[in-house]
Amino acid sequence: MNREFETRLLALGVSLADVEESFVRGAGPGGQKINKTSSTVCLRHKPSGVVVRCQAERSQFDNRIRAWNELCEKLESRRREQSEAARQEMEKRRRQVRQKSRGQKAQMIREKKHRAKHKAGRRPVGDE
Repeated sequence: MNREFETRLLALGVSLADVEESFVRGAGPGGQKINKTSSTVCLRHKPSGVVVRCQAERSQFDNRIRAWNELCEKLESRRREQSEAARQEMEKRRRQVRQKSRGQKAQMIREKKHRAKHKAGRRPVGDE
């Protein structure tokens, strides 16, 4: 395997032992050549369950490089999404906890009074 992919995976904290690599026969159009050779590369990251299957090229070596690249990209995007979700959660908590400004408090009270007047009009007029 290429050194570039090894360093990318190690930066993500992924061990090469966690990735299962298999070579299978291709499927789809292509005739006898695709059906007889095991040029399709299938990579599976066991802990996360991410599966990458590549049969874009006729060469097993080229498909292998593409598959490792796709696996690295998928794992990196997953890591980015998780960190972004955690950052958004922290930001949400910060917004919920912070104090309202004087203007915001005054606006909130005005809106409450307006809503109270509106609701007061719905009450029964009296016992007639």
